[in-house]
Amino acid sequence: MATGADLDRVFQALSDPTRRAVVERLAKGPASTSELATPFAMALPSFTQHLDVLVAAALVESTKQGRVRTYRLAPTPLVGASDWLATQRSLWDRRLDQLDDHLLELARADKENLR
Repeated sequence: MATGADLDRVFQALSDPTRRAVVERLAKGPASTSELATPFAMALPSFTQHLDVLVAAALVESTKQGRVRTYRLAPTPLVGASDWLATQRSLWDRRLDQLDDHLLELARADKENLR
């Protein structure tokens, strides 16, 4: 189970569209820094800061062979975030069902009072 700090890092990392795009790209397979940076109109040092955030959140891992650094997706933190979101969804589904039941009961009571 992911800790609050782990979830904070994951959601903070995924809050940026550039980093989300990198995660989506890495879902297709490993890629080098230059391959990942190509679609973005920014300087390489700025782009590598995004990669550093993803590494710090443990969403991606990197290896270096010679002068080439390759990144790959590390899905475990995404599983923790998904589990947290599923728990929240279940909670809100229950609450909305309770609200629906309550509103239906109020409507039935109003209908009976009008008779």
